[in-house]
Amino acid sequence: MDILGTSLRVCVTDLDAAVAVYERLTGAEAMRFEHGGVSVAAVGCFFLMSGPEAQLEVLSKITATLAVQDVDDAVADLTAVGAQIIAGPLPTPIGRNLVAIHPDGSVFEYADRKAA
Repeated sequence: MDILGTSLRVCVTDLDAAVAVYERLTGAEAMRFEHGGVSVAAVGCFFLMSGPEAQLEVLSKITATLAVQDVDDAVADLTAVGAQIIAGPLPTPIGRNLVAIHPDGSVFEYADRKAA
């Protein structure tokens, strides 16, 4: 599995204000979508998330989102190193994803950009 990029997750209370800041810092325009009751703005290498506290608490446990070519390949590699797949692969508005716990306890989301 090749990791193509990494996105950092930032939970915010005011998504519109945060988007303006991160667009200025990155020079990128936000791509917005809703997922599971959470409003998300992808800006450069950042995923800004705003929504109900209970959902954000769960999402904040994920260290980062790793872009991969294909989450099915990621499943095979993750399983081979002893990681546990705890969600997915599932379709999202921008591709498919999965969430895995690595053997050291770190939690990562893996996402591809294939048609959902």
